[in-house]
Order: sequence, then C-alpha cells, then structure tokens
Amino acid sequence: MSYELSDEHESFRAVVRDFAESAIAPNAAKWDEEHRFPEDVILQMGSLGLFGLIFPEEIGGGGGDFASLCVAIEEIGRVDQSMGITLSAGVGLGANPIYRFGSDEQKQTWLPDLIAGRRLGAFGLTEPDCGSDAGGTKTRAVSVEGGWRISGAKAYITNSGSTLTSVVTVTARDDDGGISAFLIPSGSDGFLVEPPYRKLGWHASDTHPLSFADCFVPTENRLGEAGSGFRNFLSILDDGRIAISALAIGCARACLEASVAYAQERTAFGGPIGRYQAIAFSLADLAVAVEAATVMTYKAAWLKDEGRPVAQAAAMAKLYSTEAAVSATRVATQVFGGAGFIEDSPVARFYRDAKILEVGEGTSEIQRLVIARGLGLPVA
Repeated sequence: MSYELSDEHESFRAVVRDFAESAIAPNAAKWDEEHRFPEDVILQMGSLGLFGLIFPEEIGGGGGDFASLCVAIEEIGRVDQSMGITLSAGVGLGANPIYRFGSDEQKQTWLPDLIAGRRLGAFGLTEPDCGSDAGGTKTRAVSVEGGWRISGAKAYITNSGSTLTSVVTVTARDDDGGISAFLIPSGSDGFLVEPPYRKLGWHASDTHPLSFADCFVPTENRLGEAGSGFRNFLSILDDGRIAISALAIGCARACLEASVAYAQERTAFGGPIGRYQAIAFSLADLAVAVEAATVMTYKAAWLKDEGRPVAQAAAMAKLYSTEAAVSATRVATQVFGGAGFIEDSPVARFYRDAKILEVGEGTSEIQRLVIARGLGLPVA
C-alpha cells in the first residue's frame, strides 16, 4: 500500500509553489507586521482554482481529491501560515458545509462565489464559554414567523470580517433544545462583526468575534435538518484536522529548510555550525518528524478520498503534525540563535504562528481523547 502522491499531484505542487514564492513569500513579513489581510492575493488564489479543488466540476470546482487540497495548503503554509489557514478555512469551513449539507437552492446561492474564491464563508461553532465543549452552545435560535431570531456570540472566527466574506454558518440551540445550523449573510440586521483580535500569530489572517442580537434568519437558511447542526459540524472537523495537518507540515518543512541552509552558512569555532552534532542531530530528528507527519497526513487524506473511516487517522495526523510543527519552530529558533529572536529572521514569524496549530480544529487534548476512544477506552 502506498500513499505516495501521483505525478499529477507533484505537477500541481510545482504550480502552487511557484505562485506561493512569487505572489506571497515576498510580502508575507510585511502583511504580518501590518496585520493586513491581503484581499487581492485571496482573489488571485481563487483565480488559480485553489478554493474549488475538492468540489465537482459540474458546480464549478476543480474535481480534485482531498490530497490536492492538502498539497495546496502545505505549499501556501510553507511561506505564510496566515494565507494557508485562509485557504483551509475558506474551503473546509466556508464552502464544504454548504456543499455537504445544503439544499439545492442554498448551493446555487452561495457555492459559485465561494468555490471561485470571489467570496469567503466562515464557520461559527466556538463561543466565548464553549470551545472544546462545543456541545455546550448557548447561542439561541427562537422560531418566529418565517424563520428564526438568532441571539448569542461566537469567538475566534476565521474569514469572518473582510469585505470578501459573504456568509457565516453558525450553530445555535433551537426551540427543541437541539443544535441546528443556520446560514447568516454578512450585513444582516442584528449581526455584528466585532473588531479583530490582537493575536500572537496569524497576523494576516482575518479573525473576529461575532455577536447576534435578534438576527432574523429565514426558514430557507437553516442548513441541514433540525437538530443536525452539531453532528454535521463534527464531521466537518474531521476534514479540517487533515487540512490543519497539511498546514503544520508546511510550517515544519519551512523551518527545516531554513535551518539547514543557515547551518551550512553560519560559522562558529572555525567552521559551519552544521558540522557539530548538537546542531546536525537536532536537524536530523526534525527531518524524521517532518517525514512522519507527511506520511500520517497524506494517509489520512487518502483514507478520505477512498471513502473510508477517517476520524482516528485525522486525529492522529493532527496531533502529531501540529506538535511537530511547534517543536520545529523551537529547534529552528535555537539553530538561528540570537538571529532567530529577531523579527527579520525567516523563522520568527513561524515561531509565533505555530502555537495555534495545537489549538484550532480541536486541541491536542481533544485529539488524544478521540484517539483513546477509538482504541475502545471509556475515557471521559
């Protein structure tokens, strides 16, 4: 059994890498410093077809597999984690829920622009008091004539506040006590996008808290069956965990490449620092971690593309890859020494960006919980 990517995948990788290195890499540090969300580059990513990769050609997508999306996220994330998460969330959390659970009318209304990358969608699950315990949703949907009134708040929502955002899908507890999902167009009365967060990393990613005050949602904007919102979105998170794993590989690989180059160029005690075992062995261990993370991630993508159960493999890939990425940034910063602590270094931004990988799409603790339950353990 082989999880090796095909020649077509590798040709596609070359195209995305060329775009990433020419259109994103030269500007990533500036966007990070300015906390600027580069909408023009997002539109370029859309023109390249990156937001439509996994969707069928008959609805405007690229007809590709999930592995192709992972390749794209990895390559974009290799130069800029903020742009990598923008792509990951735009596909997996913006368009995919509508594609998987939406009515024909909902798909016709929202998917053409989301798949083409002309607009972005967001996914509102996390709340100020409900993160890992997403089943504790407090946002309420009260039925009224012609639809519902939504009241509550969502937190840490990616792609939620730019001029490109057209719709946010939110979960809310309905009259029966179940958790349903609703499509809320940007600009709806009672829907407030709060000021962006001051984040440790992902400075060029668009992230906001959202609040809803008697925000009217028409009947046709419920996504999926009544009470199915929480269950449906948990399945969406399995896909998202594979995508985050690909983003983590991009981060770790960038740190490995930069550290190897630096270890060959930087001299100390009469020679390049890479000749010393303390440095060489650290980078050897990092290379092993990157390779292991890559195999686990693309195995999970392969399982998804084969239609096989993927929850366990996705949790394993996400856990290992994200912790490997955080470790990679620490190793790289150590190899660079004092230069690694300066924002001008190629690894400082990755150091700040990496930590959130262990948190988003389910924390490392949640991944361990999923894995343990998959082993049949009655862990609470």
